[in-house]
Amino acid sequence: MSDDNDIIDDSADDWADAMNEQETAEAVSPDPLEETGGAEGSIHNEKLDVILDIPVSLSMEVGRTQIPIRNLLQLTQGSVVELDRLAGEPLDVMVNGTLIAHGEVVVINEKYGIRLTDVMSPHERIQKLK
Repeated sequence: MSDDNDIIDDSADDWADAMNEQETAEAVSPDPLEETGGAEGSIHNEKLDVILDIPVSLSMEVGRTQIPIRNLLQLTQGSVVELDRLAGEPLDVMVNGTLIAHGEVVVINEKYGIRLTDVMSPHERIQKLK
């Protein structure tokens, strides 16, 4: 019975280590979200607080391809579809379909995660929205 607990504790420790590594990295505050002093700052923060709890869809994209519907209908279990990305290239990290970062896959105790290797600046993200 202690073996099961050890497995759970090891898994939690590995993820905790990964999270601690993230916390020890230098935090960068994006310019548009920096706090400003005075009444204007509190109004800006109140407006920002309204959106902070809105859920967004975060996904990782391994690659893409385009195929004719004829080929799509011929796919069966075991079919292989070639993607436009080379092995070892970083994955795209998308939020609501918009690219915000690149990263690499990590596996800790048989669970997938992603380590961000390149995050777009807030200015670049805003430009992509326009």
